[in-house]
Amino acid sequence: MAAKTIECVVITPEREVLSAAAESVTLPAHDGELGVLAMRAPLMCELGIGQMRVRHDGAVSRVFIDGGFAQVLDNRVTVLTGRALKADEVTPEVLSEARTAVEDAPPASRGRASRRLHAMSSLTSG
Repeated sequence: MAAKTIECVVITPEREVLSAAAESVTLPAHDGELGVLAMRAPLMCELGIGQMRVRHDGAVSRVFIDGGFAQVLDNRVTVLTGRALKADEVTPEVLSEARTAVEDAPPASRGRASRRLHAMSSLTSG
């Protein structure tokens, strides 16, 4: 019988943010959301700024992803990103820093900083 779960790992240069078995993983690909289920064919994709959702046992864990790459291989999703935060790590202080980054960003970078703020804010609002 085929596996019903897929392993999901999120890694930044500083730490392993998440390692969990999942029924499904939804990734913020650079061009839209990508859903991954167990036994999916191999895949590599560029990630955008957004929210990753990991579903298991009826619960959903959410993680802020700040770009990077994802690989799906051998029933495992590996996310490599420069920055990732679990929903409970997005504190008022983190949001305040993100707001300041938007205000201080040069016009050419303001859109990216704004997307970061929006993605982090969406983690705290459910």
